[in-house]
Amino acid sequence: MRPLAPIVAAILCATALAACGSDSTPDTPDACLQNPEAFLTALEGAPAAVELEDGTTISDCIVPGQQAGDLAQVGQSLVLAATRLNVEGRAHPTGKAPVELGYLVGAVQEGAEKTAGIHADLLRRLASAAGFSRTELPTAFKVRYVAGLAAGRKSG
Repeated sequence: MRPLAPIVAAILCATALAACGSDSTPDTPDACLQNPEAFLTALEGAPAAVELEDGTTISDCIVPGQQAGDLAQVGQSLVLAATRLNVEGRAHPTGKAPVELGYLVGAVQEGAEKTAGIHADLLRRLASAAGFSRTELPTAFKVRYVAGLAAGRKSG
């Protein structure tokens, strides 16, 4: 029985080393790790399909098993972009900002559907940034936001 012990130990060691080197978690695309301006520039094309600089969609920035640092960086840029679009949209409710804002939120919702809930806090923060207003949001804002939301869920 003793001769088997070194073989078993070697197999266990090799298995442990192989597991340490493998990471099946997909990486966050580099285009997603940019500042809010990268998202805002891409969103200028909404409600048509929006892509970041390298062709990555916003929903592709929402990665299953996303590393905490990447999630924080992507989340910060998305929330800042949403906040800016909300401010612009409240100032100009018939402009493009409400559509772009809706698209952003819809695309993130679409991406988050496949992530087992790890993006729930990001979704709450985006909804808060998107819907912030000290008074009732204008009807024109809401209509344009909903149109953008549908487009983002479809092609975001």
